[in-house]
Amino acid sequence: MPDIKLGSLFDGIGVFPLAASRCGIRPVWASEIEKAPISITKRHFPDMVHLGDITKVDGGKIPPVHIITFGSPCQNLSLIGNRSGLAGAKSSLFYQAFRIIQEMRDATDNLYPAIAVWENVMGAFSTNDRMDFRAVLSAFSDTEVPMPPSGRWGNAGMVRGGTPDVCWRLMDAQYWAGSRRLARRQRIFVVADFGGRRAADILFKPRPMLPLPPPCGEGGRAAAEGDRTASFETGRQIPVIHPFQCFRMRGAAKRQEETAFRNSFGLPTDPFPTLLASDVTPFAFWYEGDPEGGCIRFLTETESERLMGLPEGWTKYGADGVEIRPLQRYKALGNAIALPCADYIMAGIYEVLADRAGKEE
Repeated sequence: MPDIKLGSLFDGIGVFPLAASRCGIRPVWASEIEKAPISITKRHFPDMVHLGDITKVDGGKIPPVHIITFGSPCQNLSLIGNRSGLAGAKSSLFYQAFRIIQEMRDATDNLYPAIAVWENVMGAFSTNDRMDFRAVLSAFSDTEVPMPPSGRWGNAGMVRGGTPDVCWRLMDAQYWAGSRRLARRQRIFVVADFGGRRAADILFKPRPMLPLPPPCGEGGRAAAEGDRTASFETGRQIPVIHPFQCFRMRGAAKRQEETAFRNSFGLPTDPFPTLLASDVTPFAFWYEGDPEGGCIRFLTETESERLMGLPEGWTKYGADGVEIRPLQRYKALGNAIALPCADYIMAGIYEVLADRAGKEE
């Protein structure tokens, strides 16, 4: 089997490395500055090198890898953020990641990385009059990308003609887990292929989904297969769950729109709203036939992990075996990506890179 290596910038809690390892790709190094996520990732990947602050990383001096992933901070791009775009202090770190990619390619005669993956919030399509996403595509494709005739970016597309080959796609985690229930999480994924025209195969080709992982064992990795049914879906009685759409609810309350406010309480069939780093979403819960015995409560940390498709307990302990504080777990999960989406992309990358390696042997 080919030894395909991955480096993860803005690593968070190691979701891209987890997906990579599930697809036969070896995580080699990561860059992150938040203490709790670093400790969580070290527990699960003790052999992975941590590079620290991305602004101090020289891409030409770190171990070259086939794949670099990065979900640069989205606070300035989010629909609920300050919307200052790539010019914002945090989201401008995108260019630091791109610098590292260019430095590595310069140092390896343009061999590494072969693939780069950028992930960000849906709001990146529209910040700064939709010019931010144009800047992202132009940086990857090394050319001036024109705006679409409609003036809006489609939910999927490609920039083809030069090097690298670039494709993008908006993916919503709630549709990527089969019968499992995941939270709504709309994220843009951009795949850049520096060595061919394989970006479309990675991002658009249908392929089987990996099963969601079992709970974590004592050592940090997934243990034997267990019951992953959410706590509010167990028992003999039939639970009734109404996820609250809090962002919509607050807006309707501010505008004094009574119907919209009532609708924001949601339906049992509604997906859970996007998990946020800054807040925990409440929901209404009762058993069928006993609405007066119900309650309004928040998701637990374990339920939040399940709604992201992660193994139960993924964020529970740090590298030293000490439990991570709940607020740090909620924040880390709110900043993370959903595992099934990362699985799909990593499976596609392994497929195209392994195929190329086989042809070269």
